[in-house]
Amino acid sequence: MSRTAEIDRTTRETDIHVSLTLAGDGLGTRETGVGFLDHMLDLMARHGHLDLSVRAQGDLETGAHHTVEDVGICIGQALDQALGDRVGIARYGQATVPMDESRASCAIDISGRGLLVFEASLPPGAIGNFDHELAEEFFRALAANAKATVHISVETGTNVHHVIEAVFKAFARALRLAVAVDPSEHEVPSTKGTLV
Repeated sequence: MSRTAEIDRTTRETDIHVSLTLAGDGLGTRETGVGFLDHMLDLMARHGHLDLSVRAQGDLETGAHHTVEDVGICIGQALDQALGDRVGIARYGQATVPMDESRASCAIDISGRGLLVFEASLPPGAIGNFDHELAEEFFRALAANAKATVHISVETGTNVHHVIEAVFKAFARALRLAVAVDPSEHEVPSTKGTLV
């Protein structure tokens, strides 16, 4: 299994290229024009053991929404493609990550059903050109396109930068477990025989 993918997506709002390798070393460059998103993708690559390169050009003059959402779409599609038929994967992953005063948890099921449950009360505001609400939009787009059930819960935190960072790290750590190859699993980990 190569467990790699390349995705290109061009719309009237964005032009995005993503390359992804599962079980990587955190290599790659992230250049989206949204500095905080680049920082979060760096964390995702490092803690998820993903080789991840993202190049995005978007209509940032209207805000970062289209770019952030479309990057989520493309990373989700890349995960879906890299996982192939899902034979031999662990399927489930869960992680809780503290970031100073903040703490977030994520549970993932590579289920074939895209769903996000996002339990967090982020105050209005922005970090650079990244509106706080875009964290949820990113993960909703990613979960739908990766065909994964993703539950994210912010358990505590007052510094929104720390909160969102804890969320991305928890997601990455849970994803790393869910996509890992389980040497004791020789089929698709489902009684249905399929996860796609």
